Amino acid sequence: MAKVEEKGSADGRDDYTEDGSVDLKGRPVLRSNTGRWKACSFIVGYEVFERMAYYGIASNLVLYLSNKLHEGTVKSSNNVTNWVGTVWITPILGAYIADAYLGRYWTFVIASAIYLTGMSLLTLAVSLPALRPPSCGHGIKEENCNKRVSDLKVGIFYCALYIIAIGTGGTKPNISTMGADQFDDFEPKERVQKLSFFNWWMFSIFFGTLFSNTFLIYTQDNVGWSLGYGLPTVGLLVSILVFLMGTPFYRHKLPLGSPLTTIFQVLVAAVKKWNVPVPSDPKELHELSLEEYSKSKKFRIDYTPSLRFLDKAAVKSGPNSPWMLCPVTQVEETKQMVKMIPILMAIFIPSTLLAQVGTLFIKQGTTLDRRMGPHFEIPPACLTVFVTIFMLISIAIYDSYFVPTVRRYTKNPRGITLLQRMGIGLMLQLIIMIIACFAEKKRLSVAREHQKFGKNDILPLSIFVLLPQFALMGVADAFVEVAKLEFFYDQAPHGMKSLGTSYFTSSIGIGHFLGSFILTTVSDMTSRHGDRGWILNNLNISHLDYYYAFLAALGFLNFLFFLVVAQFFVYNADMTESGRDLQEAMETSLNKISSKGEALKTGPI
Repeated sequence: MAKVEEKGSADGRDDYTEDGSVDLKGRPVLRSNTGRWKACSFIVGYEVFERMAYYGIASNLVLYLSNKLHEGTVKSSNNVTNWVGTVWITPILGAYIADAYLGRYWTFVIASAIYLTGMSLLTLAVSLPALRPPSCGHGIKEENCNKRVSDLKVGIFYCALYIIAIGTGGTKPNISTMGADQFDDFEPKERVQKLSFFNWWMFSIFFGTLFSNTFLIYTQDNVGWSLGYGLPTVGLLVSILVFLMGTPFYRHKLPLGSPLTTIFQVLVAAVKKWNVPVPSDPKELHELSLEEYSKSKKFRIDYTPSLRFLDKAAVKSGPNSPWMLCPVTQVEETKQMVKMIPILMAIFIPSTLLAQVGTLFIKQGTTLDRRMGPHFEIPPACLTVFVTIFMLISIAIYDSYFVPTVRRYTKNPRGITLLQRMGIGLMLQLIIMIIACFAEKKRLSVAREHQKFGKNDILPLSIFVLLPQFALMGVADAFVEVAKLEFFYDQAPHGMKSLGTSYFTSSIGIGHFLGSFILTTVSDMTSRHGDRGWILNNLNISHLDYYYAFLAALGFLNFLFFLVVAQFFVYNADMTESGRDLQEAMETSLNKISSKGEALKTGPI
């Protein structure tokens, strides 16, 4: 049997990937025919259309709830953040199913069908006379309409939204991970290409968002919600078809069992042996041979001295049950997932700050002068397009100019570390909330100056006073969100990449839930004892400036916490060498089998 080499086989045939990638039937795949940007082009193409579909719903949802379902400021904002939170928290389940049972491809395909079902039902809920909210008649503005929407219609609308949330739970953690899987870490050229993948992945996301935040939002506000939601549904169908077209070119990773079971086994074993001393020599701990790992196509991870309590799970004492004795590699996998939890906790508040873009920032815009010329008014949610534009520009500049320049000094392939990139983004978010506070003070001063205290009064102040906070949020996202996604994927063990990616999604989900809790709590506490309160349905007599100042203070305290946990975080060792050792073990094993085969062929019949 020919020996697998990095640049080609000895007999002149193309070489196979070295990271354990297979096709849908579980067979090894050739490097030249699969993966890389050829496969990623379909995945990135999917993401463009899917993000157009998702943000076509999410970006303007707060205004649909306010104008069509007649929900107040706090209720509509909380319903949006709770739904978005669910969208981003369900990927934990999707990642578990992918890693433990179905693999990323089939989990994604099934979830996409659920996603499309939810989008179709949502379109019907805003289109069919029997399901959509009642019309208020000609000449009556939506904000002045008081016709009650039946519980059944509201229930169907929210049912559709949460079917979408379930579907995205299977697509979000697997599509980006599957894209990164198309690059073999053990081939130098592909490894370099992978460094830029997450930047351009985010670029594709916001390219799709650009369309939804302009054309689709304008359509919803000026043409109708039926077409405004129908187009995203068609876009999602197109995105799924684009993904399926790339099936012959994808590289797949076999499901390696439940990562949660793996983690819990280590935790249980360590707790049960809490009083067992850990030997000073790591070689005395339980570990499997390289050949055993090669048979199961898993990577062995060398011992590290961090989180030494978990080492008790690998101490050779007591029964050999997997719930009492775990190999060093399994312990190290658990360490890698556990040590990221403090970083995960430090980015909940930044996700809460991000949630303001799709709720209160947009609600502010409804009170301002939106005219652009004599015949055109910009929809309030269209300002989110500047988040997209500035993020696209920032990512392109960062990847094309910043990284190559800084890399010459730091010798880091990424220019700066992922946590440093994240930290810069967190600082920008603090500046954004301060700017939002001063912009709101200006808005309220104009309301007082012109005696515009009515709920539906439009202030003589351009909506573009809000532009800086939207634009800078795009720049901040280029640092925070890209770094978060790459960090949790990069630092997760080989067999837990989907679970690592779900850390990223869950940080956004929990941040949105936390945002709902904070908004409700602040609204209730500030309106006690007969006080007017900071957040009312009438924003012209509210005090969102106080609320933004409170969020800025909260973000500052969180930033200090982030600096502490980032200082103590230790990045994983380069897995390439461990992978090379495993590759050599696999080749040795294959050579032995080959030798036995030759002996059988030449022996007596």
